[in-house]
Amino acid sequence: MDKPELPPPELQRVKLDQHDSVRSYVQQQVCDEVQRLERRIETLRLTKAPHAAIMISTYERMISRKKGFLQNWDL
Repeated sequence: MDKPELPPPELQRVKLDQHDSVRSYVQQQVCDEVQRLERRIETLRLTKAPHAAIMISTYERMISRKKGFLQNWDL
């Protein structure tokens, strides 16, 4: 028997961002990451680490980008 031909790969691709389960999973993961970064910032604010200000600034930029990602994807 001949095997049925599959459509070209570009026609097989699944648009994962259109599936609610993937969207909710990504949203939860990114929100968890934001919460972890916010806790790190609070911990750093309580310490006298020499580079705390730089680390806080970096974490705040990461949070901003993650929140922007959520907003851009309507998550």
